[in-house]
Amino acid sequence: MVSKNQIKLITSLQQKKYRNKHGLFVAEGPKVVNEFLNSGLKLHSAFVTEASVFEDQNIDYQLISENELKKISFLSTPNKVLALFSIPQAKEIQTDDLILALDDIRDPGNLGTIIRLCDWFGLKELVCSTATVDCFNPKTVQASMGSLARINISYTDLENFVRTTPLPTFAANMNGTNVYKAKLPKSGILVMGNEANGISPALEELVKHQITIPRFGDIQKTESLNVATATAILLSEFRKLL
Repeated sequence: MVSKNQIKLITSLQQKKYRNKHGLFVAEGPKVVNEFLNSGLKLHSAFVTEASVFEDQNIDYQLISENELKKISFLSTPNKVLALFSIPQAKEIQTDDLILALDDIRDPGNLGTIIRLCDWFGLKELVCSTATVDCFNPKTVQASMGSLARINISYTDLENFVRTTPLPTFAANMNGTNVYKAKLPKSGILVMGNEANGISPALEELVKHQITIPRFGDIQKTESLNVATATAILLSEFRKLL
């Protein structure tokens, strides 16, 4: 049986301040949990409705009922396992490859998708402004589908980071150079902005190159692309050089 203290702890981890306080985050579902285990993240505790969800059978877990899982799950449809993992420490940012930087991304689902994109396109570094949503938000964790464990995610003063970097910098901007005609380097920093407001004016001034994804539709009423969709297109263009 899940104790009241366990329920209280798990429930509290929906909020960033308690994730920081306890140094823990929640992951749910066999795929996500096994991805984190295989990536070497430190398991704090696991609650399962059936032991067969683990690829490694030497995992310590607590067997619970489906009704108990519903009480502690953050999902509308709980999926066999909920686990608590220790939040890993961010490593020093490596500047020898393409880096994605996010300015004030607020939607946890968008961030999770972008983390998966970094994993898909082989980026090791994701640098976020301090106003960007926490990568250990439960919705971000689920949307990242395990890729969270393979990307070094840092939160920092993004303006200072861009100002002091030796790498060429690029910003996604509606008025920038057509990305399909732009000369893109193998290493650099690509900055993506807030879902509603784009990149902040102060940060935009620091970025050397502005690029855009042109519209091709006959009726050009679409104001902009979803930030995760735009990120996918731009990363694909940068990676064409490899």
